[in-house]
Formats: sequence, structure tokens, C-alpha cells
Amino acid sequence: MHDIRAIRENPTAFDAALARRGLSPMSPEILSLDETRRACIRAAETAQADQNRASKEVGAAKAAGNDAEFERLRGLVAEKKSDVARLTAEAGEKDLALRDLLLAIPNLPLPEAPDGRDESDNVEIKRWGSPRDLGFTPVEHYQLPAVQGGMDFETAAKLSGARFVVLSGGVARLHRALSQFMLDLHTEQHGLSETITPVLVRDEAMIGTGNLPKFAEDSYQTTNGWWLIPTAEVTLTNIVAGETLDETTLPRRYCAHTQCFRSEAGSAGKDTSGMLRQHQFEKVEMVTICTPDAALEEHERMTRCAETVLEQLNLPYRRIVLCTGDMGFGSQKTHDLEVWLPGQDTYREISSVSTCGSFQARRMNARYKPATGGKPEFVATLNGSGLAVGRCLIAVLENGQEADGSVTLPAVLHPYLRGKTRLTADGTLV
Repeated sequence: MHDIRAIRENPTAFDAALARRGLSPMSPEILSLDETRRACIRAAETAQADQNRASKEVGAAKAAGNDAEFERLRGLVAEKKSDVARLTAEAGEKDLALRDLLLAIPNLPLPEAPDGRDESDNVEIKRWGSPRDLGFTPVEHYQLPAVQGGMDFETAAKLSGARFVVLSGGVARLHRALSQFMLDLHTEQHGLSETITPVLVRDEAMIGTGNLPKFAEDSYQTTNGWWLIPTAEVTLTNIVAGETLDETTLPRRYCAHTQCFRSEAGSAGKDTSGMLRQHQFEKVEMVTICTPDAALEEHERMTRCAETVLEQLNLPYRRIVLCTGDMGFGSQKTHDLEVWLPGQDTYREISSVSTCGSFQARRMNARYKPATGGKPEFVATLNGSGLAVGRCLIAVLENGQEADGSVTLPAVLHPYLRGKTRLTADGTLV
């Protein structure tokens, strides 16, 4: 959400920042609505003052026996009372309209974010690792002999429809090992606090992170009004909603392994094979709450936390800085990590790490007390995947595939698999 005072003070800068996202100027509409709202407030205050003054004079007229003046003043009090009620209601309506308008406007990009229209303008800034020379034509994860019995899309479709999967046996064990490895790495080496949160939230939580009101169709809502979280970013970030924190407690760094739910609205016909794009999936999410001046440093730190997962799994990847036309709604700057998938002969997104500045904090009313004193200020929030477990499973399977249909598993996972090192062609962990 945006600071209306900043828009009043520099509407040109606000519109210029929106233009970097490919949006038309919005300050004229915002400021017009804001001025109408403020005019109603001023008029209501004037009417209230007139009412108060007339109320005091009513008694004096009555005491003086001036019946005509008494009746006139009594009528004026009633008139001003009606004006106050009407103008206050109108101001409330304009305030709500302004809030709704501001809630629908995306975050303003940082100068560090490259300009561009779409993903073709994203900038690659780093590569790690080299794709393995397999010596044979690789296949995609769902085509591997090793997963044929443990990755069941037909049964999932019978249970739930398209874009679901049932995992079993060695594949399910490997999926669980990946999430446990990620949590241990983040909590023991990266200093994140493991957190277990609900996966059902209220409207306010989704509004706080920017998932509502604009992107309601992207998520699932229960019949009694709860929303299924699209990622634990929603719950972890909203831990501080409505709070005023001591600066000495910052930064706060959380991670959580949760089920996630997305409707995948608008993705018909896209990645329909395999488990790359699912309605239900698991992710280890990272969230940081910090002071605004520490946000960019935290962004780099959080990106490195996600990269370390890939490096320890020996999965080649590249880091991309998203251009202004491809960034998420709440982001000021985003790093995407794309992992190498030999079955597709390309890199695919496996993590997105974003710094949001005070955008979400304003929506949540989350502040901190500066250690040096002064009035409370809004915190900064960051979020990122560390990582998407299903996509990580895909990458481990495809990069570890062998000519005989088996899969060689990363050494870092062996302790989580009771010493097992391979997934055989028949799906057995050995």
C-alpha cells in the first residue's frame, strides 16, 4: 500500500515509478479522490463547530426568553447535526474508495530493478555449476522408470482432478527428505526460526501480503470465508501485523514448511504434464522482518540462503533479476533462481526472493520503535522460497538420472534416507 502523503508531495515521481511497470499515471485520480475526502472532513469539522456554537447559544436564548431566537438556534443545531452526519458518512465513503484504489496499485520498483516489459527483459547475473554430460538423451521427471510406480497422476485425478499427484514409496520418502534437509539447513546454518503456521487465514492476512483484493481468483476460499494460503509468506509475514516491535528484536527471520494452494488461474495448457505446476504443493518459505535500511542486504542474504540449498544438492542454477514489467505485485526488487532441468533442456524457476520495503507493512500496520527514539516507523518485509519442494524433487530426479532408468541421489540427502544413495529403476531406495 502507498503513502498518500508521499503521493501528494511528489505525484510526478509516483507516476514515473508506475510507468516503469508499464502503468498509466494514477496520481490525478488518487489526488482528486483524496481532496474530495479531505474537503468532506473539513466541511464536517466546520459544521460540527457551528453546531457546538449554536448549542451553547440555545440555552442563553431560552434564559433570555427570546423564543424566536431559541427556535432559530434549535433549528440550526438540528441542521448542522444532519450536515455533520452526512459529511462524515461521505468522507467515510471516499476514504474507503481511496483505500481500495491504493490497495490495487502495485509496489514501486527500486532503482536497482532493471527496466523492461516482460520476462524477455530479465537480466541474468550469475550461474553456478555446469549441466552434467549424461551421455544419453535425458527424459523429464515423470518419464523416468524410477518414478513410474511412485508418482501417480491418474489416481490423483480420480481423487481431485487435474494438477494433483499422489507420491508413494521411494519418491515420497525422497520428497520428505528434501523438506527436512532444507529446514535443517535454514535453521542450523542460516539462523532462521522454524515456524509452524495455519494454512487457513482470514481476509486481513491475504490483504496484508497483497494477495487480496486484486488476486482473489488465484487462491481458494472455503465456504465459511477462510483462504487456503498460496504460500507461507502470508502467515509468516502477518505474524507482525498490527504490532509495534522494538528495533532491538530485528531482524526477525522465519522459515516454515507448509502445504500451499494455488488455483493457477490463467495457466490452462501450461505445464500440464508432470508435477511442475500443481494446485497443491509443498514449499519451505523464508520471511524476514527488518528495518528499511537493512532490506537490500537482507535480500542478498536471503537469496544466498536459497542458493545454498541448490549448491549443496549440486544442482546447476542461474540467478535472474526480474525487470520491472515481470516483478510480482508487492515486490520492489526480485531475484529468481532457475534450476537446470535436463529433461526440458532449460532452466526453470525454483525460487523467487523479493524485497517489499514497507509496502506490506503499511497494509498490515506493522511498525517498529527506533532504538534511537522517535515515533514508530514501518518495518520492511522480504520473502522467498527456500525452496519449492516439488520442483526441487523434479530437479534432483532429472539431474541424477542414469541410462538404466535409476537415479543417483545427492550426497547431502543420504543421512535423511538412512544411508540410501540411489532410486533404482523399479523405484526402490537402495
